Amino acid sequence: MSVPFVDLKAQYRSIRSEVEAAIHDVIETSSFVLGPAVERFESEFAEFLGVDHVIGINSGTTALQLALLAIGVGPGDEVIVPAHTFVATAAAVSHVGARPVLVDVLARTGNLDPSLLERAITPRTRAILPVHLYGQPADLDPILEFAEPRGIAVIEDACQAHGALYRGLPVGTFGIASCFSFYPGKNLGAYGEAGAVATDDPSIAARIRRLRNHGERERYQHVEIGYNARMEGIQGAVLSVKLRHLDDWNDARRARASEYSAALAECELELPGVEPDRDHVYHLYVVRTEDRDGLRQHLAEHGIQTGLHYPVPVHLQEAYRGLGYRQGDFPVAERWAARCLSLPMYAELTKPQLDQVVEGVRSAAFSLAIGPNGS
Repeated sequence: MSVPFVDLKAQYRSIRSEVEAAIHDVIETSSFVLGPAVERFESEFAEFLGVDHVIGINSGTTALQLALLAIGVGPGDEVIVPAHTFVATAAAVSHVGARPVLVDVLARTGNLDPSLLERAITPRTRAILPVHLYGQPADLDPILEFAEPRGIAVIEDACQAHGALYRGLPVGTFGIASCFSFYPGKNLGAYGEAGAVATDDPSIAARIRRLRNHGERERYQHVEIGYNARMEGIQGAVLSVKLRHLDDWNDARRARASEYSAALAECELELPGVEPDRDHVYHLYVVRTEDRDGLRQHLAEHGIQTGLHYPVPVHLQEAYRGLGYRQGDFPVAERWAARCLSLPMYAELTKPQLDQVVEGVRSAAFSLAIGPNGS
């Protein structure tokens, strides 16, 4: 039996009738771009988070870009970004003409290290983009305590953390704005590309609504140069269906993660570190080991797919060579990148599949010294 890294077909089978009815309604009304289905999802997701406004966007990357633009970030400005994240976090900063300023991450969680913010700020710092990496909330309190008295905005990159909680409250509700991706493999995933910005600030919400739709305030009245960044009706309909199941799916992910952690506790692996004041939603279950590539190959030979998130930190990407960073500048991020491996993780992962993954990791002991007690 092979174990896929993620199985979107299994999820579809569990909600097929709901999804097909929702898509049919969009086709019947022909509201293919924005429209009632998107408005309904925006309202439902705002209620889910407990915020005043959600604006549906065409991707998480664009959501980050428009959120930065909406608070006035542009050329000459700097935005602090963790060195270990998907490159889109930094790319959104670049797209608005600002400079990403990287900081290292925490060894336990891979999230931005708040203690390093002081050395990263300059008079040009306009915002901080903490990432809730892999579904684990970043440590928001010290970030906000640092940023607020200095007039620095905090925009949460919650693209991997739908439904995660920080000290009992949903992530995406702490910064001046937050951004979500609904890429198909996410905990809350569309059937294509989609994203959203959440905020309590009505002026930010109004500007993002203009920016996503060619800067239009009223029909054919364009008050600024905007973008074609609208959410499609079918994506809004699918997301409304899936949102009803998100809490249950997150609970299932946590249960699978708990089983993994218990079964792999004696292996010479670094398992996901979970802080006591946070509810991880395990968009990814990421382990770390010195012979990451050997373990990945071993699992592949046993029919188990894995993922790499992310094997090259931002400062070592060719696209960001111009920032002037060098290897060794962010040692914790580099260590994460060299050692991380994502095991199969999705709500529909069966017990036999999970057991196969565990057995695959344990059997690697014979050649990789990562088995029980390092034997």
